[in-house]
Amino acid sequence: MGRKRPTIHDVATLAGVSKSTVARALSGTGPVAAEARERAIEAARALGYEPNHLAVSMRSGRSRLIGLVIPDIANPFWAEVAKGAQDRAVEEELSLLCFSSDWQTEQEERHLRALVRARVDGAILNPVADSVEALHAFGLPLVLIGSSAEKFPGLPSVGSNIPQSVRLGLDYLSRKGHEAPALILGPPSRIARLRFAEAVRQHLDYRGAARDLQVETADYTVEGGRAAMSRLLDNRRPGPLAVFAANDLMALGALMALRDRGLSCPEDASILGFDGIAAGAFSWPGLTTVEKPGRALGRLAVSMLAAAAEGRPHGGPVCLPGRLIERGSVANLLARDAPALLAGRG
Repeated sequence: MGRKRPTIHDVATLAGVSKSTVARALSGTGPVAAEARERAIEAARALGYEPNHLAVSMRSGRSRLIGLVIPDIANPFWAEVAKGAQDRAVEEELSLLCFSSDWQTEQEERHLRALVRARVDGAILNPVADSVEALHAFGLPLVLIGSSAEKFPGLPSVGSNIPQSVRLGLDYLSRKGHEAPALILGPPSRIARLRFAEAVRQHLDYRGAARDLQVETADYTVEGGRAAMSRLLDNRRPGPLAVFAANDLMALGALMALRDRGLSCPEDASILGFDGIAAGAFSWPGLTTVEKPGRALGRLAVSMLAAAAEGRPHGGPVCLPGRLIERGSVANLLARDAPALLAGRG
């Protein structure tokens, strides 16, 4: 037979205190003398005692569980968000339950129902639902993340500053001599695509630059970017080609499409990504990209949710700036050795 699981009575007996003292000492609630708290904690550690969290949550009204529902756990950017959320949850002494909606409303609803059953204190969500009523129906404190949060201005949110990040990328390309990059954008139904495209339009208008850009639509995947880049090469305009992809997975796919044709980056085409995932550092050439602060986003979302659960001011909406990571995938057309590039090989 297995070893009997220690109870709070066992802890109280070993520590020489009452069960209520043990409960207060381990939960951090209510007055407990310092010596009694230390004895209770040491006894619990010695016995390997773990409190019944369901019972604790029923007494305190808090489970110290929170949920995270991201749209695509296979995308390294969202994995970074989850990592940041997990790190901050540990610091807040919270446990994190993570789900992926795969951009499906039905899966999002299923995950939110599961979180309600788990009696979580709240959830962080990149919403697929289109109405605030659909979210409020679950009765959970929520902090929204990502571009989709714009659909719900009345809810606390944290996201990336897309206009600032797009400007950073376009200005970098301009400094390298690329004034009118081709774009690889996500599906038209995604708010992220609309925000990216609008930021490009506004900044080109501000600079008085040409707006007649080549645009290809793709899924936010490596294969999506590969197919979109192949189409750009099939319909290539005269002169050097620079491509600004709306996420790094698509940018890495674009690099693959160049290799499929026997072409090189940046000699035959320049590629600029958007997200800052770690894989970009290991491509050849290394992917120049605008990094969105995924880990910081996850951390701040947990801090805001913890504050909301405790009735403290939580702020929002918050937009975090991006930063440029320069590697080797963008040619400098203004350099002395640029004539071959200016001829538009390929």
